[in-house]
Amino acid sequence: MNAFDVSPLMRAAIGFDRMARLVETARAASEGPSYPPYNIEKTAEDAYVLTMAVAGFGPNDIELTVHENTLTVAGKAPQPAEQGRVLYRGIAGRAFERRFVLADHIVVDGADLENGLLHVSLKRVVPEALKPRRIQIQGAAPKVIEANEQAQPAQAA
Repeated sequence: MNAFDVSPLMRAAIGFDRMARLVETARAASEGPSYPPYNIEKTAEDAYVLTMAVAGFGPNDIELTVHENTLTVAGKAPQPAEQGRVLYRGIAGRAFERRFVLADHIVVDGADLENGLLHVSLKRVVPEALKPRRIQIQGAAPKVIEANEQAQPAQAA
């Protein structure tokens, strides 16, 4: 039996359980390769890093937006400084827009651009009201029924 490589299926959803990610990304994987390439890494129990290869783009060329559990990373094409000097352009400089579905309670913690790689930090922040909590069970205190020590005799008529 051949082993099935599921790595192309583990894209585009951050923070969902594994099965939900497989279903969502199977659809996206069928669309073929996309620009720009990216990695999604789980760095801790509730932390993720999205890394995108955006060579040629500067901080002012990229916009990050979160709206209704969707992270959108958009890049406007940088304007080349001098067209006449470039003999061959192999580094893509076209505009792009990538959308990532975020699970509930996943928030963007920050982003930085270094050496042509955009790193977007994400973390799961579950509100206290939704976290599981242990309920202490109190035992009922035994009831003490005190009898009247001096029983009163019934009056004869």
